[in-house]
Amino acid sequence: MKALVVYYSMYGHIYQMAEAVAEGVREVGGAEVALRRVPETLPEDVLQKMGALDAQKSMAHVPVCTVDELAAADAIIFGTPTRFGNMCGQMRQFLDATGQLWAKGALIGKVGSVFASSATQHGGQESTILSFHITLLHHGFVIVGLPYSFQGQMGVSEITGGSPYGASTIAGGSGERLPSPNELAAARFQGKHVATIASRLKA
Repeated sequence: MKALVVYYSMYGHIYQMAEAVAEGVREVGGAEVALRRVPETLPEDVLQKMGALDAQKSMAHVPVCTVDELAAADAIIFGTPTRFGNMCGQMRQFLDATGQLWAKGALIGKVGSVFASSATQHGGQESTILSFHITLLHHGFVIVGLPYSFQGQMGVSEITGGSPYGASTIAGGSGERLPSPNELAAARFQGKHVATIASRLKA
């Protein structure tokens, strides 16, 4: 079973979550996973002004995803920061280039899942994941979330991301907060859960 973790990360928060998701996939016997980032759409000088250039360079070793790679995977787990309650523009542009795959029905029956980040606790993590699902449904994905068997989303002792729709993290207004142990555990759980279901479907 081949899984693909496709993400966009400006400051590295989603990248850390993506690595945790991939760790979870690897816990499933017979599962392979590859990490891919979507193409950047902002020029370097803009990234510099946003204070994101160093983080971007630290992730440059991750290959940029091509549309054709999606068709070769059995499961695709997407990661995106939140932009006004929706996926970021970089991810939207990448998905908008998948029209030929849609026309061929190339993604029908694949397992799809989403994780996200936002600056604040109520900054649109859930709406971002749910609105992302619309695109996946148009492609015919079998959508998988983060079930309540992950008990980390049941606690109230700490501020944390994570919902039945998918793992998520809170970055802080200036990106000062890194994913917490609980949020990374949610991402690993989601990766393993997706890989388990995809393996059963492939069998």
